[in-house]
Amino acid sequence: MSWMTEYVRPKLRGLLKREVPDNLWANCTGCSQMVLTRDLERSRKVCPHCGHHMQALVPERLSWTFDNGEFTRIELPKVPADPLGFRDQKRYTDRLKDARAKSHLEESLAVAHGKIGGHDAVVAVMAFEFMAGTMGTALGEAFVTAARLAILQKAPLIVFTASGGARMQEGMMSLMQMPRTTIAVQMLREAGLPYLVVLTHPTTGGVTASFAMLGDVHLAEPNALIGFAGPRVIKDTVRETLPEGFQRSEYLLDHGMVDMIVNRGDMTGTLGRLIGLLNARNIAPAPKAA
Repeated sequence: MSWMTEYVRPKLRGLLKREVPDNLWANCTGCSQMVLTRDLERSRKVCPHCGHHMQALVPERLSWTFDNGEFTRIELPKVPADPLGFRDQKRYTDRLKDARAKSHLEESLAVAHGKIGGHDAVVAVMAFEFMAGTMGTALGEAFVTAARLAILQKAPLIVFTASGGARMQEGMMSLMQMPRTTIAVQMLREAGLPYLVVLTHPTTGGVTASFAMLGDVHLAEPNALIGFAGPRVIKDTVRETLPEGFQRSEYLLDHGMVDMIVNRGDMTGTLGRLIGLLNARNIAPAPKAA
């Protein structure tokens, strides 16, 4: 037996047999390139190869948005878990239990308050990881609570949207959250407080048809899908070829539905500047009558 077979070859086998952690790499959902997980964490889940903005979880979004990642989550009101006793392939209550176990969230909207650019702010983040961010009675109650907290603190309300629309398991109860959230936005307006909306991928359905399009300023992440019905449904309905980039952030910016597109790394700074400008506008003295 030679030194090569007794020593070198076993060492090489040991190196080759080492297990690679499952979470070491991630696939970009935009370009399918492999990216180191630690690099994604540094870039706030923006692909270094193509600039694609991957979906962010609620804790990530909150820590990126507030100054120094410091914020206080608030407990949201409880609502009836299954108002219609709905069941399809599974009971609705079982679906909720599964979603809570997987996402570690109680519902599809989380609310927190803290500082952004040194300014007080209330932030509501939709959780696409919780039943595709669908809007039910719990989300409506959470949104109203966020608006009331903003009024109590005399702070702006910022909402990050990400949703597949209304929650079918709650039927008409889900659709009733559209007027409820609209009234909550009106409460903010009457209090003279800024309401900022950040549209992320995807924002669709009843969320787009209500509070997502009622902001004083609409920001969007690059290439986010934003619309009511999906492009495939629209194409099948109108039976026409849709324009290039239809319902994407850039298309909506060109057509006046979005005020600005902001990269994720610049979002906190942009929100801080907007809050400062809008707060200054609200406290500016009224012009004297001639």
